[in-house]
Formats: sequence, C-alpha cells, structure tokens
Amino acid sequence: MSEPARDTIIAVIGGSGIYDIEGLEDAQWQHVASPWGAPSDQILTGTLDGVKMAFLPRHGRDHVHAPATVPYRANIDALKRLGVTDVISVSAVGSFREHMAPGDFVIVDQFIDRTIAREKSFFGTGCVAHVSVAHPTCERLSDACETAARGAGITVHRGGTYLAMEGPQFSTLAESKMYRESWGCDVIGMTNMPEAKLAREAELCYASVAMVTDYDSWHPDHGEVDVTAIIKTLTGNAEKGRTLVAALPALLGGQRDPCVHGCDRALEFAVLTAPEARDPALMAKLDAVAGRIL
Repeated sequence: MSEPARDTIIAVIGGSGIYDIEGLEDAQWQHVASPWGAPSDQILTGTLDGVKMAFLPRHGRDHVHAPATVPYRANIDALKRLGVTDVISVSAVGSFREHMAPGDFVIVDQFIDRTIAREKSFFGTGCVAHVSVAHPTCERLSDACETAARGAGITVHRGGTYLAMEGPQFSTLAESKMYRESWGCDVIGMTNMPEAKLAREAELCYASVAMVTDYDSWHPDHGEVDVTAIIKTLTGNAEKGRTLVAALPALLGGQRDPCVHGCDRALEFAVLTAPEARDPALMAKLDAVAGRIL
C-alpha cells in the first residue's frame, strides 16, 4: 500500500549573509525546544505562495555561532519537530575550480568530511544505527534548486564535491592545493557537515546550494582569502539566494509524495540494537528524529 501524500514544509538553513526569508505570510519567530539542546536561533515560520516554510539562521541572527559550535543536532531535530519535509542548505564556499567563479552557485552532490570536533550522529551507545550517505543529497530537491537558480539568471553548476573543513581558519596553501589537485574537490566550506549526515538520519530530504565567494588560497592570481572581498561577494550572493528560495514553493508544490530516492525512509533497516537493549533515555531523545520506526 502506497503512502499518502502529505503537506510540503520547506526549511531553509541560511548561511553567512542570509538571515531571513522575504515575503512570508503569517511570519513569526518560534522557539522550538529540542532534547539535543538549543537550536542556533528561533525558527521563522510562515507560508510563501501557499506553501509552508521554515527558516533557520545557521549562525544565529547576530552570527554568534562559529562553524564548529553550530548546534547541528538541535537544528535538525527542531526542524523535524516542526514537520519539515525538505531542507535546503544555503552556505558560502570557496572554489577550487576556475570556472566556478565568485558569485556562481554550485548544487553540491558529494562531500568529504574533514571536521573533527562535532557530534555527527543522533545515535550511539544504547541505540546504534548506520545510515547510508553514499548519495548525501536529494536529487529531486537539487533539481528544484537548479531550476530556481537558472530561472533567476544565476550562473549555477550542477554537481560538485564539497570539502567540509573544521575551521574557523581558512586553508593553508598546501591544504588548498591538496584538496583541489589530489582529492578532486570542487568547493570548500565549514558547515555542511555533519548537517547533511544528520538530515539523512532524520529522514529529511536535503539539498546543498553553495554560493561561491572566493578561490580559497590555491589560485595564483588571487592569493590568500580576503575577508573584505568575501563580504562584498556575500552581499550579492545573498540577494541571489533569496531569489532562488522565493521560487521553490511553486516548484515543489504544497503536497508531496514519498521521496522516490528513499531519503524519508533512510532508517528503514539502519537500527541494529535489539529493542530490549535500547537505552530508554536515548530513545526518548529520538522521538522526533526516529519516531517513525521506533
């Protein structure tokens, strides 16, 4: 028996330069409590073109969270508690490719996770689970983001590997060359991991829109990363990002069927711990993330 369609609720996790969604009807900032701690900020909810929307500023509205201190688990859990079905991550990145120039957008489809100081799973001792992140982004959502970007006249590149670094410092020249030449990465950022992994554990469709601000430090004609130049590019990218987001409700619609790529069934066979051995305290914390199967 097929699952019924349900309301689409699109969440946008906004990165540097994007701190709200313009044009929301019935907009209000909501506090959402999570057993995983406090989210980065309150969550802005409302409707856009008749489709329910949620917006979470990843770094907080005053940009108070560094990449390593963003409460990723609380953020994803809070969105799940709001009934979100689709998550669009918008973030600033450096580029390792000449043709992916500052001001361009990249619809990321792969990640290499080099972060080391972050909690990366909702599961652990007392309830062990292993989800697949072989294909960490949702192709259906990525299609919508690409269509929205092209419709807005944004130069967009479909597909790319995102190197997630710990930060908060930018890369050394040696690291930048290694990621570009030996590892084949396309862009570099500090925030999409473990965000994408946690979204998969929470059975949420996830797409990553990477907004290029600079060429990292590998480019012989650009030298080291200049924060002043980044901020200038961020301003232009933020306006493009808002235009992209505004087009998503019409593309995704107010109702959605189960994801054909299985994002919303990622936990189907992932939990290994026998029911009688599961830790009740952890199970209580997993009520939103894994309630469908637990």
